[in-house]
Amino acid sequence: MDWQTDWGLRARMGFTMFLLFALYLVFIGILTLYFDNLLFAAVMLGAFSIVQFFFSDKLALRSMGAKTVSEAEYPGLHAQVGRLAQQADLPKPTVAVADSRTPNAFATGRSPSNAAVCVTTGLLRTLDDEELEGVLAHELAHVKNRDVAVMTIASFLSTIAFFIVRWGWLFGGRGRNQAPLFVAIVVSLLVWVISFLLIRALSRYREFAADRGAATITGNPSALATALMKISGGMDQVPEEDLREQAEMNAFFIIPISRGFIGKLASTHPSTEKRIEKLRELEREMER
Repeated sequence: MDWQTDWGLRARMGFTMFLLFALYLVFIGILTLYFDNLLFAAVMLGAFSIVQFFFSDKLALRSMGAKTVSEAEYPGLHAQVGRLAQQADLPKPTVAVADSRTPNAFATGRSPSNAAVCVTTGLLRTLDDEELEGVLAHELAHVKNRDVAVMTIASFLSTIAFFIVRWGWLFGGRGRNQAPLFVAIVVSLLVWVISFLLIRALSRYREFAADRGAATITGNPSALATALMKISGGMDQVPEEDLREQAEMNAFFIIPISRGFIGKLASTHPSTEKRIEKLRELEREMER
């Protein structure tokens, strides 16, 4: 497999990470104005985030009601995942299936050796073998790019900022000068809003990178493009209640749940149309 680098896309991701890093440096500097009880809370939140990071695969699978499946249960799915993992030069990840009418898939795990790829029963019913390979290759590209680890690290201080905004007064105590705490809360609010937008932008760039990786692994960009169209159309057949139950997994899914206010507030993914357009361009490049 010739893993081609899209330097333009990499530059955009790098610039977004630089902006996040600069923002967090300013954030930490200003937080030195208020340091005592709030520091303890931040350390506790950090410990929780570390635990979440190390058990992200199990937590994500459990939140979807997914279960690990054996080769005897899903021989075809295991064969596809194993073959694509070999083509991507990755260890074969854990294979899981979620009983859901929503056609979707996601990958999780902090590293390639601790990764899991999950598909829904709705996806297996919707796609043919070639299209399913395109989707599985997309998820394996996320694993190869270590996207779960990257996004977890990128969002760590943003989570602390949100915590300060929500609980700062409680941990700040009473009966003393509240000016430093007020500054910390205002700055935390600004940091959280700006980092929220930057992290969503970074997530969209990484979806483009995973699409490109899938095309490289399979050598067939049109298979993923067709799969994206089918998945998007298949969601229209799923009741609103089912989609709302799964909206919290938007950042993981190959196509996010876009119905309702939560889905439209801030997209973690580029539009399906834009992704298909990029895949068509990539297909023309590969043909040349």
